[in-house]
Amino acid sequence: MQRARLFGPAIFEASKLRVLFLGVDEEKHPGKLPRAYTLTHSDVTAKLTLAVSHTVNGAQLQGWYNRLQRDEVVAEWKKVQGHMSLHVHCHISGGHVLHDLIAGLRHYIFRKELPVVLKAFVHGDGNLFSRHPELEEATVWVYFHSNLPRFNRVECWGPLRDAAAPAEEGAAAAAAATAEQVPVQVQVPAAGEWPRRCPRECDCCFPQHNLIPWPHQHDVPAADSPNSAKPQQ
Repeated sequence: MQRARLFGPAIFEASKLRVLFLGVDEEKHPGKLPRAYTLTHSDVTAKLTLAVSHTVNGAQLQGWYNRLQRDEVVAEWKKVQGHMSLHVHCHISGGHVLHDLIAGLRHYIFRKELPVVLKAFVHGDGNLFSRHPELEEATVWVYFHSNLPRFNRVECWGPLRDAAAPAEEGAAAAAAATAEQVPVQVQVPAAGEWPRRCPRECDCCFPQHNLIPWPHQHDVPAADSPNSAKPQQ
């Protein structure tokens, strides 16, 4: 998404989305079976490819170009103490000097394009949402991964239905993003607001382990963990 529309509105175009279902039932609730999304973008065709599977689709991320760009967005469904939530991960910087140099731009582009990404999830996994419309009310948690502290953060984007709505455009929105301020509809969670899984195996939390093999330094430990008083940094 490096060449995403920088100044115009972020618009989802269903005709440019290709969807792959890899070993998952299109209608089974993700609170009982693992479900993850891998979304990649082609600068050549301007098309999006969405893989719906039990974990991140590693084959979709192979090749020197994908490893250089790192413009994929991956996400997983989680049930924490009976409440469904969608956890979305974006790589801002770290691992390549070019990403470090343009971390601010990458952060801005990911934030700007995320409503399009979320809309792609809902549209591409349409049978799931038709069968379980309550999932559109699930809370969206966005993890920005960066070796630079000011970009390494987690944000609560509210219900999926609202988070997937196009963001307001204009100079004020752009200025807020480039100044690393959080838009009104996005909140940086306080320690008590983070979703915490139960300390032991239970029926109200699923899955027990992360589906996304990325560093999870943001993750909050279980409720009775010695480190549960505040989010990990």
